[in-house]
Amino acid sequence: MKIEHMRWQDSRWEPTVPGKLHVAQLVLLFGCPSLLKQQNLLQEIQQAYPSAHLLGCSTAGEISGTRVLDESLVVTAVQFEQTALHGVRIKLKKGISDFQAGELLAQELDKEGLVHVLVLSRGVNVNGSDLVAGLTRHLPPHITVTGGLSGDGTRFQETLIVWEGKPEAESIVVLGFYSKRLRVSYGSLGGWETFGPKRLITRSAGNVLYELDDKLALPMYKAYLGEHAQGLPATGLLFPLCLLTPDSADPVVRTILSVNEAQQSITFAGDMPEGMYARFMRANFDQLVDGAVGAAKTSYKPIRSSPDLAVLISCVGRKLVLKQRIDEEVKG
Repeated sequence: MKIEHMRWQDSRWEPTVPGKLHVAQLVLLFGCPSLLKQQNLLQEIQQAYPSAHLLGCSTAGEISGTRVLDESLVVTAVQFEQTALHGVRIKLKKGISDFQAGELLAQELDKEGLVHVLVLSRGVNVNGSDLVAGLTRHLPPHITVTGGLSGDGTRFQETLIVWEGKPEAESIVVLGFYSKRLRVSYGSLGGWETFGPKRLITRSAGNVLYELDDKLALPMYKAYLGEHAQGLPATGLLFPLCLLTPDSADPVVRTILSVNEAQQSITFAGDMPEGMYARFMRANFDQLVDGAVGAAKTSYKPIRSSPDLAVLISCVGRKLVLKQRIDEEVKG
């Protein structure tokens, strides 16, 4: 595997212009929405790598090496020796649920020789749990799936998915990796700390939370946030919920996507099943950094060697909390 990495910022390429690895089969690109909408920039990348699939999404900050950038476009070209690729994009329409979208995408992937699936999804109006459930329902159990939801800073307006050089808002892309030699591992840890009592989820629908302990969820959430409640939904990124699942000793973190003042409800990035318990969470600087380090160690264990390529996926909530210390997370 050969790698070429560069970034576009302040109207110039650094450390070099794209195209040295012109035979690359894959180009990953992550950037702010405004840059992804610049067709001349995407066309330049396409022309530099004529045989490559272009896959990427908008972000709330771009990771390049050990730095976290803003208002940039980070590009990584990859040349594989013995790996084939096949990608599928689905444009979301009314009537198609996230679960159904996941099913349709998985069904379009050839399963023979498949070793890994990378998924990038729209970041607003999405139920990540349903999407993953739909995908894995039609994938062999040994196939690993990694990826993330696209971002747009703290605006919560429009996120973009790029496939073959075309940015679109309402879409999801999966990329299948086919190889006998490619090794893929992953790790994921949080670092948030819980506070307050456990609350029973007494009314919800999918990823929309209506009531905790038979009380409206949004007023209770605002009470815990205090002065931060004025900045919702953006400030909700600082206070995710911890979902306590009966089949796992590890709690699941649910990040807020939006609030509905009329219904007094909160929409999260994943399911909030009735009958389960939830706790409020808040930031702990050291634990967030330790979580990133722990995730890296977890991903290292299966392969026992330094990877040729590492794709780091964080969230805007962690970035808002860590602020100037955000580089510590990446360096860790």
